[in-house]
Amino acid sequence: MKQIIIIGGGAAGFFCASNLDEKKYTITILEQNSDVLQKVKISGGGRCNVTHACFDPRELVQFYPRGNKELLSVFTKFQPGDTMEWFDQRNVPLKIENDNRTFPESNSSQTIINTFLNETQKKNVSVKTKCTVKEIEKQDEKYIVKTNSGDFEADYIVYATGSSPKSLKIIETLGHKIIDLVPSLFTFNIKDELLKDLPGTSFENAGISIPKLKTEESGPLLITHWGLSGPAVLKISAWEAISLAKLKYNFEIEVNFISIEIDEAEEIFHNFKQSNPKKTIGQSKIFDITNRFWQKILEISKVDLNKQVANISGKEMQKILENLCRKKFQVTGKSTFKDEFVTAGGVDLKEINFKNMSSKLLPNFYIAGEVLNIDAVTGGFNFQACWSEGWLIAQDLNSL
Repeated sequence: MKQIIIIGGGAAGFFCASNLDEKKYTITILEQNSDVLQKVKISGGGRCNVTHACFDPRELVQFYPRGNKELLSVFTKFQPGDTMEWFDQRNVPLKIENDNRTFPESNSSQTIINTFLNETQKKNVSVKTKCTVKEIEKQDEKYIVKTNSGDFEADYIVYATGSSPKSLKIIETLGHKIIDLVPSLFTFNIKDELLKDLPGTSFENAGISIPKLKTEESGPLLITHWGLSGPAVLKISAWEAISLAKLKYNFEIEVNFISIEIDEAEEIFHNFKQSNPKKTIGQSKIFDITNRFWQKILEISKVDLNKQVANISGKEMQKILENLCRKKFQVTGKSTFKDEFVTAGGVDLKEINFKNMSSKLLPNFYIAGEVLNIDAVTGGFNFQACWSEGWLIAQDLNSL
């Protein structure tokens, strides 16, 4: 029987193994850590954000800063609806939450891990942990995989190692071009009087732009102990991952906390002023923000909280609106978002055949998962790419 060696016991590797025809192949997974599926375990705060309920491949690819063109054909063959059906057939019901993120009904990532372990056990897949690959050698029609636990012979290799520099070095030695790794999906470190003492304050829809890069995003925003986070920040950090690395994470952003243009906000303010002249500005609910944040805005705008709305000068109003709609912050670094560390960079996509995820340079060699220069915003998209790629590889191997 022909031997398939899957290097990497993560999402892509296990999904591929779970879909292979065990009557045709002897399948071995090599994992360097003591546990498999570690990212699956911690994803979504331990609940495992399996996928995202977006069923149109053209829409789906828009969540991938790198890999969007290439993934279109992949998702036309296997997309989130197929993922949900796959788990459903194995008695793992999934639920779609309000933001379309999709989780197991059990709310536990262990459910997903157990499904993969059951599937691979049924197929007699041999899983070797604490097994570090040191080198891969091409010998005639076969590959010799050299590890700290001895050598393995393979007719086919599925390379799904994640984006560790060591694993990229190995594949570079085999001739693949590597695009430099940079972090994606991170939060912004900012020291500013406006954010001080307000961690946990959130905004349903804020606008955020990086003037230097002429780019903007909108979405929920969150003040943290270190600065700013939330989907709006994470999205812009993913799309601009390479540019922000070049700026050494030191740049200016402009935030519109209420996502209303300043002229429109001024009109709302004027109308409020006319209908509530006697109210104090500190107790006035003009915009949809928390009282604490509003009072902080007034404080940094140097406006007396006890002043009646009727007595707010045009100059004071402008200052308040500037801080609400056009507040500039200096970003001085980044923090990893939770445990969901994602990297941009990896194997150059021009060297991959996206019909079946095979290497264009190496025969009988497939590449999937985060080792590729593909990454997505947060919300189950990175896993979906792994499931789809793993499935394609399995289908191709099963058809040989």
